[in-house]
Amino acid sequence: MKGLKFILAGILFGIVMTKSEAISWYRIQEMFRFQAFHMYGIIGTAVIFGVLAHMIIKKKGLKDIAKNPIVFNDKAKTWKRYIIGGTIFGMGWALTGACPGPIFVTFGYGYWVFSVIIASAILGTFVYGLVMKKLPH
Repeated sequence: MKGLKFILAGILFGIVMTKSEAISWYRIQEMFRFQAFHMYGIIGTAVIFGVLAHMIIKKKGLKDIAKNPIVFNDKAKTWKRYIIGGTIFGMGWALTGACPGPIFVTFGYGYWVFSVIIASAILGTFVYGLVMKKLPH
């Protein structure tokens, strides 16, 4: 099976999200109310891991699976897009109690109401694709 490694990575991701309580609506609400450090610790760990991985890839000149060099492109220097996009993302996260990755884990965990959130996220992505060329990038 060609996609087995992706299925296994998804299962591992789901286990980590569940065991770390990152799919817990209560944990997410605690974070947005500044009542607990738990989620900040998880996010901070992910950021530190990402920075270290980035440094190692650049320093060692690692290549991807097709033997092509891994290239990191600089982000645009405009700030409006990040403020507006981050605000919309954060509002959705706070209102639903779910980040895009863990919504699938939460749904798989048996919270079927998250199918509405998944459908809304897919619809939002589709609408963005339709209006993308009209937005200031």
